[in-house]
Amino acid sequence: MGEAPFKDHFSSAAPGYAAHRPTYPAALAEALAELAPGRGLALDCGCGNGQLARLLAGPFGRVVATDASAAQIAEAPPHPKIDFRVAPAEASGLPTACADLITAAQAAHWFDLALFYAEARRVARPGAVLALISYGVLHLDGAAEAVLRHFYTQVVGPYWPPERAHVEAGYRTLPFPFAELPAPDLAIEAAWSLDDLVGYAGTWSALRGAEAALGKSPLPDFARDLAAVWGEPETRRRVRWPLAFRLARL
Repeated sequence: MGEAPFKDHFSSAAPGYAAHRPTYPAALAEALAELAPGRGLALDCGCGNGQLARLLAGPFGRVVATDASAAQIAEAPPHPKIDFRVAPAEASGLPTACADLITAAQAAHWFDLALFYAEARRVARPGAVLALISYGVLHLDGAAEAVLRHFYTQVVGPYWPPERAHVEAGYRTLPFPFAELPAPDLAIEAAWSLDDLVGYAGTWSALRGAEAALGKSPLPDFARDLAAVWGEPETRRRVRWPLAFRLARL
């Protein structure tokens, strides 16, 4: 079976992705490190600009972070413990049996999973952990939640790539041919301004499709509707994304 073509929904939005995507909790890296058989090397596949890789560099001696998008890798700040590489998840280029942990955060739904799982098995040390991590639609306090849901489901909803359904299902719909480990109860939490939330919506892959189909961006109208219920633009509201996991020991 040949390598699947790379579905690149993110290179054009790489700077916005780096600026506006949420940050994983520090507890995530520690929870994964506790499961791993050692803390020598973590491989983070589909790393984007390195959100999770930077956290993994805390407990792990070395992190190799790969992404098929050169534009995403270009947005990754250098780190002395992270080797950022332009490479598909299905072909990391790492030696056999070298990694204590293999992760894919908000990325596995884009992979050729059969090839990725074969690669994970190849690079895994005995007892290494494979972790697929995802987060779905954020939760907001107050009336802003309804405005966000309308934009997500009704305005840009028809333009989400079909793979998005796996994210909304917490990755339970992805094939996962492994005995599963219990998942930690973790979430991404932040306090965001109006501009933070609009900037985040601007990174959505569905927005690219909506712009192409409609001939204009629906983001300004969303920003206007959100501002009407937000209050002062600088007001920070609590936002939360529960994390979903598929975890296995290889």
